[in-house]
This record gives sequence, C-alpha cells and structure tokens, in this order.
Amino acid sequence: MAERPRIGVTGNGRRWSPSWWCTAIALRLAGAIPERISVRHPPSGRPLQGIIIGGGDDIGTEHYDSDLRAKVKSDPARDQLEIAWIEQALRNGLPLLGICRGAQLINVVRGGNLHVDIRKMRRRTYNRPGLLPTKQVFLVAGSNLAGICKRQKLRVNSLHHQAINRLGRDLQLVGRDLDDFTQAVEDDNGQPIIGVQWHPEYLFYLPAHFALFRWLVRESR
Repeated sequence: MAERPRIGVTGNGRRWSPSWWCTAIALRLAGAIPERISVRHPPSGRPLQGIIIGGGDDIGTEHYDSDLRAKVKSDPARDQLEIAWIEQALRNGLPLLGICRGAQLINVVRGGNLHVDIRKMRRRTYNRPGLLPTKQVFLVAGSNLAGICKRQKLRVNSLHHQAINRLGRDLQLVGRDLDDFTQAVEDDNGQPIIGVQWHPEYLFYLPAHFALFRWLVRESR
C-alpha cells in the first residue's frame, strides 16, 4: 500500500473552522494525512508533500497593485504566513491547491492583482453567498482542470466578493462564470498548481469537486 502523503492546509486560526474540518475529511477520504497550519497552529516539522491554501479573509491590498485606502478585512499575519508557504511550494515544486482566497493569493504572489470588490460589477450573477452549488462555472476545454473534473460546466458555491483581475506569471485562466469573472486558474508550464474561486471542501460529496482532492493527493505521491 502506498504511503499516505501529508498535506498542509492553511486557513484561519479559529478553534471552530468548518472549512478546515471539511477539507480534512476530504483529504482523508482521498488517502492523505491533513495537517492544519495557521497563525495559531504551527507546523509539526514533518515533511509535507502538498499544500492547500484555504479560503477566508481578504488579502491586504499592500501585497498587490491596488488602492491602499480600499476597505478590506485582512489578517496581516495570515497573509505573511500563507505567502511564505506559497513561495516554499513554488520553490520546491510541491503540488498546490488554492481555494477562494488561496487562488487569489497564489495569483498575487506571482505578480497578479485583484478586483477589491466585485459586488457592484456583477450583471448576470448575484451577490448572495451560499454553500450550495447554485452558480455556474465554465471550464476551458482541454485544460488540466476540465480533465480532472471530467466536465466543462460545473455547479459551484460562492462565498467571495473579490476576484482575480490581472493574471500572475505563468498562470492561465481555465474557468469563468456568467459575468466573466475568473473562477479557476492553473499553471501554464505543467506544474501541479490549481486555484479555484469556489469552495470544493463544502462540496466533496460531489464527484467533480472531490476529484480536486484526489488530484492533489495523486500529485503529492
């Protein structure tokens, strides 16, 4: 039996974190050992074979080309922690999955920027957040992500009010919503890096979303 890879999962430091627990369940079902990492959960020091950068707080505008006066609910300590983990993953070639904020932060680390608030920019989608898969995302045919999910159209959930604007280095856009906002990116050079704007950890009971965790575990082996 193949050894179970250890996957680091970053996120908020709160004791009750549904995102962490759902991600941990999905990873265990996919055959991995999850390790929680946050400003209150230091890493164990054991080698990690993959990284998930989780969702949550806004990213501080000082990290990308934006109006520094824009009102965001950021966590500077978390920003620094997760930027360091993304840089380490990129440096060491570790498989990397970014979820919501995590996808945005990967883009920022690679030199891209964000729409600080898309709520007034929506035309064909709504601003009401929800955990159920009520929103449509269209994946690019032939992309790695479309192959992983085995489809080009997904129903996803939506909890965000920010989104990727200018793409960072070596990232390609592989998913859009009805308002043409970026919903998924992947590495342009074949590195195992995927970022999604939705929250697959709350949808792991659906095969197309659980496939993202299976992909990460497979790449981590």
